[in-house]
Amino acid sequence: MTATPDPATTARSTGIARERELLKAARDGDRDAFGRLVERFRRELQAHCYRMLGSYADAEDALQETRLRAWRALPRFEERSSLRSWLYRIATNACLRAIERRPKRVLPIDYAPAADPHDRPAEPVNDPVWLEPYPDTDLEGLAGPEARYEQREAVELAFIAALQHLPARQRAVLILRDVLGFSARETAHVLETTPVSVDSALQRAHKAVDERLPSQSQQRTLRLVGDDELSQLVERYVAAWERNDVDAVVSMLAEDARLVMPPLPTWVSGREQVAGFLRAYPLSGTRRWQMVPTSANGQPALATYSWDAQTAAFMPHSLSVLTLREGKIEEITAFLTPEPLSYFNLPASIAG
Repeated sequence: MTATPDPATTARSTGIARERELLKAARDGDRDAFGRLVERFRRELQAHCYRMLGSYADAEDALQETRLRAWRALPRFEERSSLRSWLYRIATNACLRAIERRPKRVLPIDYAPAADPHDRPAEPVNDPVWLEPYPDTDLEGLAGPEARYEQREAVELAFIAALQHLPARQRAVLILRDVLGFSARETAHVLETTPVSVDSALQRAHKAVDERLPSQSQQRTLRLVGDDELSQLVERYVAAWERNDVDAVVSMLAEDARLVMPPLPTWVSGREQVAGFLRAYPLSGTRRWQMVPTSANGQPALATYSWDAQTAAFMPHSLSVLTLREGKIEEITAFLTPEPLSYFNLPASIAG
């Protein structure tokens, strides 16, 4: 009796054969074949670069550099490792070079002390020092058996912020080992070092990151909240904001809630302090708002639009990412520039 071929094995064999076919064509100078070859890794490489750099724009630049360097180096690719590992090696080195050229990305909490909500906000800091949000709706990536974090958990704002405080190579080691599940030997090959050095760097990285991470990830928190309760919370938040109802917004906040607003270094801490800031500025009743729910960094997010009389439409204003704890909003991270909205599949304006 002839055994029925396993569909997964057949698909894998077909995929390997197709990859070799494309690889041969690309080596012969076929740019279209090269594009198809690397496109299947684009999203996971982009997420990798974002974790390394804390910036969507910088990640896009590193991804383009990776493609260019991979194309130029393709004749020297000897297939001692998988194509995926080879691309990760190029992408990681592109990120390490980028880190050498610019300061680390942070949130205002790591930049300045909390402000008095009655004080006028400080002037924006427009240098490229702030973390940027990440559109995670299509987040994907293959994690090996040694992965410590799930893919969505590993783009949460707290995790990305903690990574930025690590030395660059420690950052790379932790991402390769704990997020992607590379072995110590594979990671050593990517970073051109030894497995012993990798294990040592990973141990130091764990200690530094664990000190900065909350006891519970947002993915765990959101699972405990549940989809229905989360949807209701977001709907209430949107309705309260759109009618400038400070009390309704504040009723959803944790006692120690924080409002963080890059590129303003100003941030406020405590429910009453947040309420005072909202009453004095965004929800004073002098502006009209519209919000569109979305998702960023594995967390609920709201694209915020402000009424513009000249265009007679609501125009992009900011993107707010919500961090929850026990069914309450623990932190509102409002990215107060319209640029992040361009990374998401969101309307350019909302008709009045």
